[in-house]
Amino acid sequence: MSISSERPVSAEQIYAALAALAAEPEAEPGKRPGGPQEEDRLHLLGSLLAKTELEITAATRLTEEEEVEDVLETLLGWGEQLGADPGLAVNVLTNRLQRTALQVSEPEAEELPPGREAAFAAVMTAVYALSAQWHAERGDTEGTRRALSGAEEALIDILQGMHDLRVAIGDASAPEDEGGG
Repeated sequence: MSISSERPVSAEQIYAALAALAAEPEAEPGKRPGGPQEEDRLHLLGSLLAKTELEITAATRLTEEEEVEDVLETLLGWGEQLGADPGLAVNVLTNRLQRTALQVSEPEAEELPPGREAAFAAVMTAVYALSAQWHAERGDTEGTRRALSGAEEALIDILQGMHDLRVAIGDASAPEDEGGG
């Protein structure tokens, strides 16, 4: 089924795909005796996405010479499913980047280590840059400005995180006001 199809894939269809991959979630006793419900759809899609990413990871060779070929092959399959809709492609990329940012950010952590903070900001810079381009192509000057502002703030966070990591390993000194003196 194409990504851009009018009728979304049902929770039962997603569950069936997970079952075919021997990756269906374990049923909780007494919960959902009639099987997966539509309110389970996004959770099941996340499970299917994780299973797919794990399969790609397992199938991708880790040698420098062949890794790019493996990535290109999966990208060809991705492109065939996506089709020629550039707006949809940006939406898919943005969603993927946002998931990556959430994974990098360790949502349960009170404060991120500086390297993770910089990595989070780098991913968000990409999200904002894609958004800025999308708004610009549609003539939305205000949307472009907002996205560019977000990208600029994220770039500052990248540099701050990298500097903080250098301070942590002794390659740089903390600014006077941070060092208490």
